[in-house]
Order: sequence, then C-alpha cells, then structure tokens
Amino acid sequence: MTARRKPVMRRHGLVAGIDEVGRGPLAGPVVTAAVILANPGGLEGLDDSKKLTEKKRNRLAGEIRQHSLAWAIAWADAAEIDCLNILQATMLAMRRAILGLPVLPALVRIDGNRLPNLCVSGHHVRGEAVVGGDGKIAAISAASIIAKVARDAMMRRMDKQFPGYGFAQHKGYGTAEHLRNIDRLGPCQQHRRSFSPLRMGTDG
Repeated sequence: MTARRKPVMRRHGLVAGIDEVGRGPLAGPVVTAAVILANPGGLEGLDDSKKLTEKKRNRLAGEIRQHSLAWAIAWADAAEIDCLNILQATMLAMRRAILGLPVLPALVRIDGNRLPNLCVSGHHVRGEAVVGGDGKIAAISAASIIAKVARDAMMRRMDKQFPGYGFAQHKGYGTAEHLRNIDRLGPCQQHRRSFSPLRMGTDG
C-alpha cells in the first residue's frame, strides 16, 4: 500500500533516500518512505529517527514534506509480512515507496545492505545500499523520520480499532506489557503470526 502515488516521470540527476521502520514489532505494518530533498543541506537536525525525540521528529517531518522535491510513504501489512517474510515484505514496501514518487529518481540510496527490485516502467534505477545510511545521508535520514512518524500515527489509530493491546504506547513491539495483553486477549488480525512468540499463540 502507498500513501502518495502519481504517474512516474523520469528525471535525471535526482537522488532519493529510502528507509524503513517497523521490521521488529510483533504487530502492525513495516513502513517505508522515499524522499528527494530539494537541498540536502537545507534542513538542520536530520538524523536517524531513533536518535530523535518524538517532538523533534514531528517537527522535522512537517519540514521534510513541505520542502522536499518529492516524497512518498508506503507499507506492507501484517498479512503480507506473514505471507512473504519480513525481508521480502520490506523490499516490497520500499519498491512501493519508489513507485509512489511523482518522479523517478536516477539513483536511490537505501539504508541497509540490500536493494529492492529497481526496474520501473522499463527503466532500471541505479541503487546504492548504505549500512547506517540513516545517520550519514540526509535524504535517508529524512525518509527514516517521515516513515517513523507515519507508522506511529498508524499504530495510534490501530490502538483505537483494537483496544486493549496498548499499540499507542509500544507501537507493536514485544514489550512485557504487549506480551501480557496477547496472553490475555489472544492475537488480533494486526499481529504477525509468523513471528515468535505468536507462532505458538492462540488464534484470536
């Protein structure tokens, strides 16, 4: 699924940063973002989203969306994660984010050590995998931030839809509270049944 999608046009020289959040939780989607910055040095405070406070992430996310040349957010849900496995679901979500951009970049830089399928509309986009890129490359940091803010908002909405699990607090991660709530309520449709300890959990 993609939050922003327009017809793809090819633009030479543009570089997109790609990152994901939510590979480790027991529930919810893995969310990715693609960002093409207008001026990579123009936004102060960009960093790996995990190193920023929630207040700073929210402020920067607004600035990124406002001042970027293009951005897109995409995700793969819990059912897709269970069907494909978390790695392949992440690659799918990254590809969806690239396809969601209004322009097709000449190069994508992706946090990590793997690249998704980069063949788009008959074109092969150059890709570069950068370990620790969310702390080194501004466009990847920007993608990390807007993906994190988007996923947190999704988990807060999910908390209202599936009360009792505490999704708004732990965002689906396997905290002691979350595990107690799963034991009490059983897993819901947003839980990743292929993840331990849910493989041994009860149906709910």
